[in-house]
Formats: sequence, structure tokens, C-alpha cells
Amino acid sequence: MDFKIEHTWDGSPVTHEPVFVRLNPGDGGVMLKVSAPFFNDPPAPLGEPGKPFNELWDYEVIEAFFLNDITEQYLEVELCPHGQHLVLLLSGRRNVWKQELALSFEVSKGETKWEGRAYLPWSYFPPNVTKFNSFAIHGSKDKRIYEALYPVPRHELQPGQKPDFHRLEYFKPFNFNTLLGEEWKQPESDLWANRET
Repeated sequence: MDFKIEHTWDGSPVTHEPVFVRLNPGDGGVMLKVSAPFFNDPPAPLGEPGKPFNELWDYEVIEAFFLNDITEQYLEVELCPHGQHLVLLLSGRRNVWKQELALSFEVSKGETKWEGRAYLPWSYFPPNVTKFNSFAIHGSKDKRIYEALYPVPRHELQPGQKPDFHRLEYFKPFNFNTLLGEEWKQPESDLWANRET
């Protein structure tokens, strides 16, 4: 499954090569691949590459969200061109109950482009994923750019509205069976089954 991020969060066309996001079947999970322009702005986080980094969303990052829109349970994955990552499990809008989970994440980067591969085990996904969205962020201070696969529709924008990637109502339908076949059933997750309330 291939996706291209061609708009800013509020629906304007991006002014550079779009970010590509690809989902492939993996052994016991999903391989999330990204290919994107490398802006190197802001500078790299101080965290160790290959390790989780809290508040990674303040840096250059590509994000993928997998949502069950009935329960509002979702997985948020953030990938940085410098090798850091952040995995969040949320139950209810912005309600993080588990974070900084381990992730197998490889990055290759040139001067103007970067690619990343992250392996997402099924245990990280909430039951019955029904919707998806993906985002890209780069730039510093007033030059910060927020991009969305599925932006807020222009006719719904409010004066003074700010980018908010947790507007779950704008996520679009998504079905893993498209990727894995009609007979496939999402494996149960011990993580989600034992969720602290």
C-alpha cells in the first residue's frame, strides 16, 4: 500500500517532492517504509539514533497513525531522518498510555533525501484498525511546515486554526485486508488486551 503526502495540514499543495509512505507485509507485523526530502531543519535531536526520543514531534519527522475509530484506540509511529523514533499507544484522543516502545528502525540518508524502514509488530496495533493518516513535519520556528496525507478540508478550516494531528475525524478508511488478503485476521495483541485503564 502506497501513500503520498502532497498537501499541508490545511490543504495547500506541498512545494517539494512529496513524502512517500509504504506499508508492506512483514513477518509478524508490518514494514513501514518512508522516502522523503531531507531538510536537516531543525538540527538532529540529541538522542541516540536507533532509540526512542520523547517529543520527537518537535523535530523533522514522518508520522503514521493507525486508528480504531469506534474505540478511538490508536498507534502513533514517528520516524526521524537522524535515526530516532517514537512509538505511542493512545486510548482516546491524545490520551497516551504507553510510549517509547522499542522499534527496529533503519535509516539511510543523503544530502537531500532520506529513507527509513521500521518494523511494526502486530502487538503494537489496536484491535480492528479501521482508519489511517500520515503526516510530515520539518522547518524551524515560523518556517515550520506541517503536512498531512488527509488534510483538514478547506471548507472546514476555522480562523486562527492550528495544525492538530489528533483530529481523528479527518482520518480515512483503511483495511489491512487490502494488504494481506480477504481471509486475513488481525492477530490479538497482549499489549492492548492488558491495557492499563
